[in-house]
Amino acid sequence: MTAFTVWKFDTPEGAQHAADLLKRAQGDNLVKVIDHAVVSWPVGEKKPQIDQGNEETRRGAGWGAFWGLLLGTVFLVPLLGAAAGGAIGAVSKATDQLGISKEQLEAIRNEVTEGTSALFLVSEEGSLDRLGERFRGVNMKLMETNLTPAERDLLLETFG
Repeated sequence: MTAFTVWKFDTPEGAQHAADLLKRAQGDNLVKVIDHAVVSWPVGEKKPQIDQGNEETRRGAGWGAFWGLLLGTVFLVPLLGAAAGGAIGAVSKATDQLGISKEQLEAIRNEVTEGTSALFLVSEEGSLDRLGERFRGVNMKLMETNLTPAERDLLLETFG
C-alpha cells in the first residue's frame, strides 16, 4: 500500500532527524521511500525552509513539481487573508483526487509553524507501526493519508 504521511515535530531540526532515521529504516527493509520532503521553520524566520528529497532520479522532476505545488501553496503563499484560503482551495482540487483533502492541507498549515518542522513522505511496502518503534522518544505528531493504488497511479501520472 502507498501512503502519504506527514509527521510534525516540535523543533526545527526534528524532521531532518526523522528523515535520517527513515533512511536507516529503509536500509533495514522496513519501508520503501518513494520520495520525501522536509519543512523546517527556524525561530525568527518569516517562512519555512523546504528541502525536497527526490529519492528516485527518474521521477525526481515529477516529485519536485508535486512537492513544489503542495508545499509552496501550503507554506509560501501569504500567511493571512483570503489569498491563503484561496490558494489552498485551488491546490486542494488537484490533491483531493489523490486523497489529500482541503481540511488536511489547512490542518498542516495551521500546525506547522515557526519553531517546528514536518516530514512529508510518500512510501509503500512499509508498516507505520514498525516505523513508529524507530521514533520512540521523539516528540512528534503523526498525520497519515493512505492512497489507493488508483490514487497513486493518478499522482504519478499527474506529476511525472
